[in-house]
Amino acid sequence: MTESQKFTATVPERLAGLRLDQALAALFPDYSRARLTRWLKDGHVLVDGRRLRPRDAVHGGEQVTLEAEQEVETTWRAQDMPLDIVFEDEALIVINKPAGLVVHPGAGNMDGTLSNALLHHEPALEQVPRAGVVHRLDKDTSGLLVVARTLTAQKSLVEQLQARAFEREYLALVVGVMTAGGTVEAPIGRHPTNRLRQAVVPGGREAITHFRVEERFHAHTLLRVKLETGRTHQIRVHMASLKYPLVGDPVYGGRLRIPAGATPELIEALRGFKRQALHAERLGFAHPLSGETVSWQAPLPADMAALLEVCRLDSKEA
Repeated sequence: MTESQKFTATVPERLAGLRLDQALAALFPDYSRARLTRWLKDGHVLVDGRRLRPRDAVHGGEQVTLEAEQEVETTWRAQDMPLDIVFEDEALIVINKPAGLVVHPGAGNMDGTLSNALLHHEPALEQVPRAGVVHRLDKDTSGLLVVARTLTAQKSLVEQLQARAFEREYLALVVGVMTAGGTVEAPIGRHPTNRLRQAVVPGGREAITHFRVEERFHAHTLLRVKLETGRTHQIRVHMASLKYPLVGDPVYGGRLRIPAGATPELIEALRGFKRQALHAERLGFAHPLSGETVSWQAPLPADMAALLEVCRLDSKEA
């Protein structure tokens, strides 16, 4: 379902000579240029009562009418669920998402998602696309993500994300002992034969992952990972492509590997860890209202912290 709001504006002389899509971005800064262009192509923008093309020039003095359509997620119902809110103000909400929580409703998961909980916490989010969620985390990845409470905040955050201005740091436990950090720059796209997986493929979307060694164990390595791009499953795919898959990854990790000489405690811990060992620890960006740099850090969840402690004890025994 959609709801519409009508806005009018006069093109000022200072915008004379610009393309219409450029002028619209200046006249209606609350909306992204991509969204304005889509509305323009769909006939929701009239200039002096006429439909024009995005590339048509404006001359100044024209009357612009915009019928802004806001999609309301009527199929997503609000649900009273606990939220670990790290920070919130009038522009945004920062959430520490637990592992096991799906971000958006979808096939097989229409209820019990983060978005359902957000709509209960802030009903006005039904007016913001994707309930305000700016970037996603996989179901079984824990850690920080940001939710925009308004269209203006969402536009600012999405633009920062696209400009690679977000600071996103993860902690990842991988199988094998790495000698040094590095950068993976390898395109990611849909797996050629398994449509449920992503893969490093020629012609995929650009994907860049930076990583450094945080701690080494007997048979595993704790990495600090920084994302420059944000492709689906990016860290999981890139680490697996280096032959250092994430511990517990059910999709990219292959069969369970028990290290030679592992203590019984480590064997039990590895067998019991049923998700990818990945935690979004740090998040930072420019605040949409003040422009000041803001950042947060989330501690490791109990299951991953316990696994690391067992790895440390195993290393002492090795």
